Amino acid sequence: MELLSQTPAPLSEIGAKALQWNDLQQQLAERAQSPLGRACVLALQPSAELAWIEQQQQRTAEMRRLITGGGGFQFRGIFDPSDVLDKARIEGSALEPAELLSALALAERVEAWRQVILAPPGAVQGKWPAIEELSAPLLMHDLGDLVRFLRGKIEADGSLSDDASPELRRIRRAMERQHRAIEDSLRRALAKLSEGGSTQDDLITVRGERFVIPVKAEFKRKVGGVVHGSSSSGQTVFVEPMETIEQNNELVRLLDEEQAEVHRILVAMTRAVSAQAQPLLLGAAILAEADAHQAVARFAEELACVRPVFVSADVREDEAAGNELELLAARHPLLELRLREQEASIVPLTIALPLGMRQMIVSGPNTGGKTVALKTAGLLALMAQAGIPVPAERARLPLFTAIYADIGDAQSIEQNLSTFSAHVVNVDRIARIADDTSLVLLDELGSATDPEEGAALAVAVAEHFLVRRAWCIITTHLTSLKVYATKHEGVLNAAVGFDEARLAPTYELRLGVPGASAGLNIAARLGLDPAIVANARAQMTTQQIDIGRFLDELHAQLAAAKDERSGLAELQKKLDAERTKLAIEGRAEQQARTRELERQLKSLIEDFESQLRDTVKAIDDKTVAQKIARDSALRIAQLRREFSEQFQSTVVAHAESDQGGKKKAADRQREPAVGDLVRLKSLGREGRVARVIDAKTLEVAVGAMKMRVPRSDIAEVVAVAKETPVQSARRRGGVTVSTSSGSDDAEYMTSEINVIGRTADEAESEVERFVERAFLAGLPSIRVVHGVGMGILRRTLREFLRNHPHVASVTEPPYNEGGQGATMVELRQ
Repeated sequence: MELLSQTPAPLSEIGAKALQWNDLQQQLAERAQSPLGRACVLALQPSAELAWIEQQQQRTAEMRRLITGGGGFQFRGIFDPSDVLDKARIEGSALEPAELLSALALAERVEAWRQVILAPPGAVQGKWPAIEELSAPLLMHDLGDLVRFLRGKIEADGSLSDDASPELRRIRRAMERQHRAIEDSLRRALAKLSEGGSTQDDLITVRGERFVIPVKAEFKRKVGGVVHGSSSSGQTVFVEPMETIEQNNELVRLLDEEQAEVHRILVAMTRAVSAQAQPLLLGAAILAEADAHQAVARFAEELACVRPVFVSADVREDEAAGNELELLAARHPLLELRLREQEASIVPLTIALPLGMRQMIVSGPNTGGKTVALKTAGLLALMAQAGIPVPAERARLPLFTAIYADIGDAQSIEQNLSTFSAHVVNVDRIARIADDTSLVLLDELGSATDPEEGAALAVAVAEHFLVRRAWCIITTHLTSLKVYATKHEGVLNAAVGFDEARLAPTYELRLGVPGASAGLNIAARLGLDPAIVANARAQMTTQQIDIGRFLDELHAQLAAAKDERSGLAELQKKLDAERTKLAIEGRAEQQARTRELERQLKSLIEDFESQLRDTVKAIDDKTVAQKIARDSALRIAQLRREFSEQFQSTVVAHAESDQGGKKKAADRQREPAVGDLVRLKSLGREGRVARVIDAKTLEVAVGAMKMRVPRSDIAEVVAVAKETPVQSARRRGGVTVSTSSGSDDAEYMTSEINVIGRTADEAESEVERFVERAFLAGLPSIRVVHGVGMGILRRTLREFLRNHPHVASVTEPPYNEGGQGATMVELRQ
């Protein structure tokens, strides 16, 4: 199979050398982790097939999400296994240990990637369908068995581990024992011979895979055994004593067994690799492409690139406005990387052609960035159609079928062509084949010849491309082309900036105006003799001087307008900040006044209740006293609730009055729909619309209670903030209930309280406060969870609740709703 996928519908021409496409590919390839990934990047070419481009862009975006989410994958170890697998397919063949190690590394990476696809990291879980689609063919192949079979059997030096097979371990243990036996025998022989001075050295060595001892040449006949050679000087011979011959023979036999077992294991491992050849090839191809996408993703993240949008022909026909070609705050990637190395920053430029325009004439001073603008547009178009995000804040491009570039010195000594002639030949070739789906980039059109003839030729060439409706960007110094742009529909003037005060280029691109060449100014800045510069100015015609002065004044006015806009924007920002500060201070003051009024009201009610209790205690008849106390408590609670409703309604209306100027009329007057969170004037509370009964009546759920309210009672439809897990838990139920009217984030009133684990006094105190709040909130019933236990807490609370003035009835819920462990309380309405 073909490991590196081919680019479909490649562009017929891309101006690769002029636009430095190969240099960009090298930058991308440096960020790949594997040789195969680098090869995949270097094979990447721009395409005219939109579906393929969008697929590439999507895969890169998903890999970028993985990287920025703290994830990643190690692609090292990916290589082209074709040769190794071809060798493995030969019956009875044995791969070298190094080849098996590389196959193991590839299998490990493929299986690891398969596991990542099966269980993605949280950053991309459910968010990388394009990568999942790319990797889907791997899911049916499990290389885990192959990895486990190969792993641990080959050492780093290429030898087989003792654990490669039980038989190999047995043979090597026997060899170790035989080594020791031979060494012991030889040491005994050395000891005897050294007494008579027959040995040269007291050491054991190996000759021809047999252990021997060194003996002086003159004593070799005194030592019984086989001679296995001599030293270079001839003074020492190496003798295998007779008593160790059989032992050495056994060692040689074991060595032969070891080699046979090693070969058998290598053949078995090779056969296992061959059986998984297809998944290994498939995995290498998929991981190479994934590595290429991660390389592009790292490049895109490093340069803050964006995904381009392509404008098709049918979409352009439907649009009434907008730019057909737009590169907002674009940066040449290679130039930016080079400037970063020099600790300098690049100046972004914006290239845009509004709807209906097909040509841009870029003029301005030398060294001002005209050629950079040209190359930036071309290279970013190539990147976009190769599926690579582009370094810009926004990118909107047509889909090109070819990009033609005539940039730089085209002089050819081999073809005997001057610079002008070479440019003409190239422009002629482009003019014959470019159409309305081509991007044509022409640098210094009409230069390198007589200015008048060059200008006429430049205008004619520009008109030719305009008639052909080719997308075209032309840089020039010629006034004729600047005038041509102002007189022809579909052509836009643009100028690179020049600071007259500093006599230096700004490298900004201004759309809609022509630029002055400023050649004399630049010559003066570079130190040319002032007398020569003055003489040159005198040679200029009045018309040329007027045109230059007009363009200088125009650019100065544009710079002043830009500064004025910046000042107005800064002033508006300060006004907005001051307005926000005053609004916050006003709300804080209002909330403080509200809390103070509530505190005073609470103090008055508590004083009244204290006086009432003293009066009731003075009544002798206990039955009458209890009745008066119950009725009085009920009436006080009702009055407190009514006053609270009126008070909250007034506060809400006042808040609406204060904030009315800040909200849009559509938001204030929007009809509430089912599911909307609304604020009620009567309660000063928020509720959710459960049902729209008719045009004037809604059913609103406030906590566990549902009520019918008139449409006029809706103060506003509230924007719902994202609920936190803590808020969600509180809303479902708990002990702590917040009812502070001074809070902007008041919670729903829950209908249940849990007092398990409290003492009787603690539980009674908490339940009493909870009943008071539930009654004020208008809840029809509540549920008290106290547990079963010894029954003391249950009896105490139920007796207390039966005597409470706000309680209508006390019942025990069914078994499946708590039974004896809970109590249902109906409240008076």
